[in-house]
Order: sequence, then C-alpha cells, then structure tokens
Amino acid sequence: MSQQLTITADGKPCYDILLRNDWAELAERVLAVSGGRRERKICIVSDSNVSPFYIREVREALISAFTTVTTFEFPAGEASKTLKNVERLYTVLIESHFDRTDLLIALGGGVVGDLTGYTAATYLRGIDFVQVPTTLLSQVDSSIGGKTGVDFSNYKNMVGAFHMPSLVYMNLTTLKTLPDRQFASGMGEVIKHGLISDRFYFDFLMTNAESVLSQEPSAIERTVHTSCEIKGAVVEEDPTEKGIRAHLNFGHTIGHAIEKLSDFILFHGECVAIGSVAASYLSMHKGLISAEDLSAIEEAFRAYKLPVRVPDYLRELFTAEDVLAATKNDKKMIGSHIKFILLKEVGKAYIETGLTDEEILQGIQYVLS
Repeated sequence: MSQQLTITADGKPCYDILLRNDWAELAERVLAVSGGRRERKICIVSDSNVSPFYIREVREALISAFTTVTTFEFPAGEASKTLKNVERLYTVLIESHFDRTDLLIALGGGVVGDLTGYTAATYLRGIDFVQVPTTLLSQVDSSIGGKTGVDFSNYKNMVGAFHMPSLVYMNLTTLKTLPDRQFASGMGEVIKHGLISDRFYFDFLMTNAESVLSQEPSAIERTVHTSCEIKGAVVEEDPTEKGIRAHLNFGHTIGHAIEKLSDFILFHGECVAIGSVAASYLSMHKGLISAEDLSAIEEAFRAYKLPVRVPDYLRELFTAEDVLAATKNDKKMIGSHIKFILLKEVGKAYIETGLTDEEILQGIQYVLS
C-alpha cells in the first residue's frame, strides 16, 4: 500500500502525507525534507506507551541516514501535555546543542504530536518537525493542519501555535497495537468528518463498521485516506481557523467541557462522540435535521463502540449547568457568544453564533439524560 496526499498553503505544496505499511521509506523521506543534510541532528519524541513498540526501530531506520539521532520520552496521557514537559524537552535540546537546522520527530498519538509541534514552533523561534502518528486519532486528525499546543491549568489546548510539519508519515500497521478503546476513540473524529463534510463517507462508515473495526486493509486504508482528504481540504482553505476550519470543531465545544469535567477519564474521541450527539440534537431542535437523522448518528457512534450519553458513573460529578459554564472557558468564544458548529444536514456543517444558554442546556441535558 502506497498512498500520498499533498497539503498546500497559498496554492503551493507545503508538506506530504504518506500512508504506508512499514518504516521502509521513513529515513529517505525525512532526509528529503532535510535537503539531503545528513548532519542534521534528530530528536525522536515519544511517550511511555508508544516508545516500547516503535522507538527502537524508528531510531534504527533514521540512523541509516543521519549521524545524530537522540530520543526524549515522557509519561503517556493528557496529564503530560504541559509546559513543564515542554521545558524538559527544551533543556534536552539546549544541552544537545540543537540549532535551527535540526529537527524533531513526533512519534506517537495526539499528545506527542501536539507537544512536539509546540516545542518545534517555539524553540529558537521555530525549527522543523515531522509527524509520525501511531494512533487512529492522530492519523486522521491531530497530525494534519499544523495545530500545536499544550494544556494550561486544566484548560485544554489553551497555549499553542500554528506550525506546519515538514512531513506526515503514517505506518498504518501501528493501528494493530492499539487497544480497542483507543481505536474507537479515533473513530469519533472519523465519523465527525462524514457528518460535517461527506454524507457518502458517513454512509460508508455506517455500512462497513465490521470491516473497519477488524481493520481489513482496504477498509482501514479507505477510512484513513478519506479522513485525511477531508481534513486536508479544510485546512488548505482555512489554515489558521478564520472560517470553515471551525467546522472541524463539531462536537468539541460540549465534548471538551465534558472531557475537562470528567478529569480526562473519558478519551477525547469518546467526548467528541457525546458532544456530536448533543450538537446533532440541537440541529434537530432547530429543524435542520430529522429525528431519523439523529437516530442514525447515534447508531453510527454505537456501531463503533462509542458512547452517545455521559456514562452513569460520571453524572454525579457535574451538572448540565457545570458543562455550560465550562463551555464559556472554551477558546472558541466570540465575545459573549459560543461559536457552535451545527449541521444543516448530514454531511454539511455551519457556524452558529446565536444559540442561547437555554438552547445549549437542552443539548447538554439530552446527553446527560
């Protein structure tokens, strides 16, 4: 399997997304984006979940092309996506004499990619980095588009920068080592892509759940490739989220609030699923989609083992009013209004800034019921 997408910026090629089934081309491709300079120092950044599986073979692949390849590892989990770990990485880079010509490799999921990208964006006012996403969530979402950042004082992604990678290299066989729940979390973003942009893709996901979940090669390849196409097209049109890129936040406003209030017990994609159901309910409440559409959306998330309501064991931790208050701390606020993404129809999203608190509470209460 060998597929490639090219992301453009201002009409010019910016970086390639490669879909492969091994590491065979990694060194060659990284060397190519390095201008053939073998003397460039490389630091592979990974976490305690991914490192035991892949850091050794990725390092060995890169050593064949570069003279200096070091590694940096931090504990896995959202709790590690902090400025403190960015500072630790800064220290390693400084002590290893990394300069502006050197390069970081983000080997892992979204936390690794976000933290590595933010470090690359800010170290010496910006150095190159390569995304090597190993989870479904990072392959279809966070590795594409140049959004980087860390959490601050329990506020998700509050500190960040737009910094495009030089390359995105996906080895789809890494998905085989994902726990089922992690794979399902990635499907939360995948289903979202169909809901906001492509009804035919949503229908494909509905009718091929068994093949996708079992990772049949053709099904998983089509899933990752199509989601990359959808996100790539959106970020090309709106690289810094001034307009249509906000559509990618469908399900995220309420989802992020629940994620925070549950102290990240729920995975990101699980919260996106719940938030997407809430947003779909509000779309139905406004007469934009039908009750049958809402049922189909819930069925799609359930087919991929994702929650469509806040689990019982979390409902004692917060109220609908708590979730609403948390949405007001979201970076997507425009003045006193929340920039909310709703569906005009399945496969077509739009930005809604006129929702009242009472309307938003109805959506929240629906997923708390």
